[in-house]
Amino acid sequence: MTSNALKIGFIGLGTMGSPMAEHLIKAGHQLYVYTLGKMPEAIATSSATQCITSKGVAERADIIFVMVPDTPDVEAALFGEHGIAAGLSAGKVVVDMSSISPIATKVFAKKINDLGCDYLDAPVSGGEVGAKNATLSIMVGGSEAVFEKIKPLFELMGKNITLVGGNGDGQTAKVANQIIVALNIEAVAEALLFASRAGADPARVRLALMGGFASSKILEVHGERMVKRTFDPGFRIELHQKDLNLALSSARALGVSLPNTATAQELFNSCVAHGGRAWDHSAMVRALEKLANFEIGQKAD
Repeated sequence: MTSNALKIGFIGLGTMGSPMAEHLIKAGHQLYVYTLGKMPEAIATSSATQCITSKGVAERADIIFVMVPDTPDVEAALFGEHGIAAGLSAGKVVVDMSSISPIATKVFAKKINDLGCDYLDAPVSGGEVGAKNATLSIMVGGSEAVFEKIKPLFELMGKNITLVGGNGDGQTAKVANQIIVALNIEAVAEALLFASRAGADPARVRLALMGGFASSKILEVHGERMVKRTFDPGFRIELHQKDLNLALSSARALGVSLPNTATAQELFNSCVAHGGRAWDHSAMVRALEKLANFEIGQKAD
């Protein structure tokens, strides 16, 4: 523990949260941790102090990070029995890095502010690889002063760190990100399926497209997954479904039509119906393959 070490809480040590917490520990900070699932070995054998409730984390830490799956999980972590709110004292900071409802986030932030504490919503993009490599994109909502205070900690976990606006705006940016990612996966899947069904080598088509205007991170990473049939997550379809549900419900409340987002969600729904809840989201291509009765890489007639 260094002389500049901070007392940091981390709640939610799953696929994303565990490596994110590890980066904070390796930087010399004192962590107080809690998770509903099994404690990851890397955390259990580290200098982190394990707490038995979220309240216990909040009592000990000055800055508390939350990284859990969905809006109800954040609400429970914050305001449930033995939750974070019960352990807070004035001046502490709560940073929610989960991907949840922008509307609910504004409500949560106000409740935490009313306790004399600050709140940032800071959802991330980059998946498990980004979490492990500390290259996450972090989209932040909250006050500039609090953002600047927490930014050095964000820099231990990510590279592209942006203050988008006030509370809820970070979550809005993340929803927008997930719309773009889903529609790009759908576009790459259609293109490679078309190329393969037409008799071209999809791997070579992908390489050719990588050099042109169609190039993208999705084509690079998920296009390769589609060609090589490697659909272990990654980022699970069920989590992307959750994010698109946020997009579609928020759009409905705003009176905005998102027709292609709805189509992408239906393709994810089809994957889940075929047992693909835990597939990587690049496996959306499997729904299109079912419609075509043809798989990428299959020998064309």
